[in-house]
Amino acid sequence: MQFRRLLITCLSVWMLVAYSIPMQNAQAETQVQTQAEEEITTSISTISMTEARSMKVKFDFGEKVPLEDIEWTFGGKALEEWRTYDSKTKGYNGAPLITFAEEPAYVGDSTVVEATLEFGLLYGTDNLAPRSIRVLYPDMIGTYDLSVMNKNTEEVLSKPITYNVYDEYLTYDQLKPELDRITEEANAKNGRFIEYKSLGQSYEGRDIHFITLAKNKEAVDKYLNQTLPEALENPASLLKKIEDGTIGDYQVPIWFNNIHPDEVEGVDAQVELFRKFSQDEEITFNVVNEQGEEEEITLNVTDALEHVIFLFNFTHNPDGRVHNTRANINGFDLNRDNAYQTQQESVVVTEEIAKWSPLSFLDMHGYVSDFLIEPCTPPHNPNFEFDLLIDNMLEQAHSMGQAGTANSDYDSYAIPYLDYENGWDDMTPAYTAIYSMLHGSLGHTIEVPGLNQQSLYAMVHAGLGATDFVLENKDELFSQQLEVFKRGVEGEDNRAVDQHLVNQQGEAIGRDRGDNENFFPDYYVLPMHDLQKNKKEAAEMVDYLIRNGVKVEQTTSKVEVDGVTYPEGTYIVPMKQAKRGFANAVLYQGDDISDWDNMYDAIVVNFPDLRGFTIEEIRTPDAFAGVGAEVKEAVYPTTEIAENKGHYVVKNVNNDAIKAVNELLKAGKEVGVATADGNGYGKGDYVIKRNDLLAIKDSYYLEVVALDRKANVEELPAAPKVAVAGSGVSRFVLQQLGFEITSVEEADVIVDDTGRFDAANVSVGKSYIGIGGRALSSVQQSGLLEGFSFERTNFYHEGLLKSVINTDSFLTSGYGAEEILYITTGSWITGVPENAEVLAEVTDAEDYFVAGWWPGKEQVKGQVLALTTTVEESGANVTLFANDLVFRAHTEHSYRLLGNAILLDNVQEKEKGKGKEKGKKKN
Repeated sequence: MQFRRLLITCLSVWMLVAYSIPMQNAQAETQVQTQAEEEITTSISTISMTEARSMKVKFDFGEKVPLEDIEWTFGGKALEEWRTYDSKTKGYNGAPLITFAEEPAYVGDSTVVEATLEFGLLYGTDNLAPRSIRVLYPDMIGTYDLSVMNKNTEEVLSKPITYNVYDEYLTYDQLKPELDRITEEANAKNGRFIEYKSLGQSYEGRDIHFITLAKNKEAVDKYLNQTLPEALENPASLLKKIEDGTIGDYQVPIWFNNIHPDEVEGVDAQVELFRKFSQDEEITFNVVNEQGEEEEITLNVTDALEHVIFLFNFTHNPDGRVHNTRANINGFDLNRDNAYQTQQESVVVTEEIAKWSPLSFLDMHGYVSDFLIEPCTPPHNPNFEFDLLIDNMLEQAHSMGQAGTANSDYDSYAIPYLDYENGWDDMTPAYTAIYSMLHGSLGHTIEVPGLNQQSLYAMVHAGLGATDFVLENKDELFSQQLEVFKRGVEGEDNRAVDQHLVNQQGEAIGRDRGDNENFFPDYYVLPMHDLQKNKKEAAEMVDYLIRNGVKVEQTTSKVEVDGVTYPEGTYIVPMKQAKRGFANAVLYQGDDISDWDNMYDAIVVNFPDLRGFTIEEIRTPDAFAGVGAEVKEAVYPTTEIAENKGHYVVKNVNNDAIKAVNELLKAGKEVGVATADGNGYGKGDYVIKRNDLLAIKDSYYLEVVALDRKANVEELPAAPKVAVAGSGVSRFVLQQLGFEITSVEEADVIVDDTGRFDAANVSVGKSYIGIGGRALSSVQQSGLLEGFSFERTNFYHEGLLKSVINTDSFLTSGYGAEEILYITTGSWITGVPENAEVLAEVTDAEDYFVAGWWPGKEQVKGQVLALTTTVEESGANVTLFANDLVFRAHTEHSYRLLGNAILLDNVQEKEKGKGKEKGKKKN
């Protein structure tokens, strides 16, 4: 055995020299095993699903075994059993995956066997991006033993071989150990500052890994405690210091990000960049210059850290990395949640972005065949200082593209701003990169073409290209960011922005100022007393703004403005501040961009209307000067009980009312509903006993009054069981509201926002709530409701609409006669069945359309939005909403329409029955 080990050691050394891996692949690819104990030596120890590879194999049984008596296996399966995937049969039964490029043969007169294995492409392509493949490949990742067996003696020689997507791919569970290993090696090499922290946990409890890399801790502290605070409070002073050369040493942050973890390079490229920036002294790479020639760039990392701080958010969505999904575990695309922030992952990441206000922000995605690098097409969000951002964003995009193409097989890249007409816009701050732009960042989404090794190289080098660009232009770039902040602090509405805000014809239309001189108001006011219709939502908005870097104040005395007296304790958002663009983007009503042919996604944010709280726009300069004190968090309203009564009415005016009722019903408590208006309350408000109210009042904010007429109370049945036939968003919202979710078979009510109506369920007495155009379409196609019909323009059109509400219905309890409702499926109801009750209609006033993208929107004016009816044969209710009640869990003001339709389903039907009986007696 000692002779065999010595021989294998010599062979290993020889293989290392003879079959070395190209330097481009060397780092994470395959290290040849050289230990004397190795039973098989191979030229590579990692094979790839996205790159065909040859593997030299040598082994020695110590005797000349007939070659036909040597059995080869991989992962316990004969080599011929390994087949490529056949998309037609949906199985691994295609062409052979592993073949002999060179058949096994003895080396001269020795007992050493040599062969060359060829590993093909498991899916017949080097691009695993198609969804049909992306859901399959994770099951094939792993370590497999390459084995040879002497069938005569059953002696087996083996070597573990890694089978991976590409060499650098890491699963979520491998990610933190690899980051720790890189950190440990970096600490042994140099004194660079590396700080790991978890930004928070996903819904399944996984950490969101975040690393700060700087020259030292002092550089981080200086940026966060000196440079950035001065930039936000007094940007003009820093601008002057840059201009006269007195600013001294300072660092700016570059943030690397991933939010769609199944776009896998976005995670792994960051690991490689972290490895390089933390450990290397120099990084050399190529770029393609404007003449199409390659040039070599060398980054001195020690020098670079004198100027930048690197921030790595390896993935915004840990659960998605584990499950190989774009969405989080609740079914939300987090790259549509950066403005809404309904998901806990988004809350912690956006707070960190706001905290750092990075100069450069790179969000790493796939897969667009053009190798796409933003900036975006119009229409642009008017709250950006777009004229200040665009030139440097274009230059940074070119720097990324030139580096990415020079160091991969890709030969071109596309910049939507230059190369597309429309359809890749930055109108909404829902996307992470666009969100960062409202914090003064050069924010870019980067889309590599395919899921493979070459895209990994392209993404890594795009990061290097952006870094080089920032280093070469740091003072200019930071000055540009300071100018963004300066406009905010000084309240300047610079007209240079207007030329970039165009219509579909390319004509400059500028910011929509209406009759105002300044696009931005002087203040937003969030009253918290009788002037506020939803105190809980208003308080949550205050915390949201503070968390996102917006300064909020509270008045220290009462103030009268424009004839309105605002009490002490009123929240105000002074708009002369650095982050005024972000504040306005979420608080203003939005824009009508219906003239555009194409949009990438929904654009309405408008927290006040969609979440249902009162806000006032003040255009009186210094109206609150001297009476505002900055606050760090909101004070939330609490439930107050004024009288000592046996029964109380919980007013159906906020979502906590629904949550409280559900908690009581689940606990088996009695809950009633008022069937007529009373003293201080209305039809559809909830009635509960004093002891039950005392038990839950501290868990919710409830507006309560004493019950004055017990005769007008109908008892609710037991807690309803609800089935979700639609999206994960519906499930999330219903769980938020406290409903018991069950199967269709066990349910009393079915909620559907995707168009899965089944008349059979209604025929056996299950009520149905359909939300949006697809649900309306499925009901119409069923033919169940005679006289029902709907129309649509396009299921992707959206609009915020002034609407008239039927306040006499239980299902609209708590709403006013006029409300603003939101549609995201471009649909409306045209045919109302006989005996159906209309719940809401679009107003026929000229100003019916508030904001959104809805070509052909004029057709919805005056049309029916919602109705409810009863199927007489089964007694089941069918309630249909053209407006969206749960869109991305942001339309909280509409939640009670859903809650009422579930909780008051039976009450509504009983009241209809009473009405019929009264009619019969009267006749």
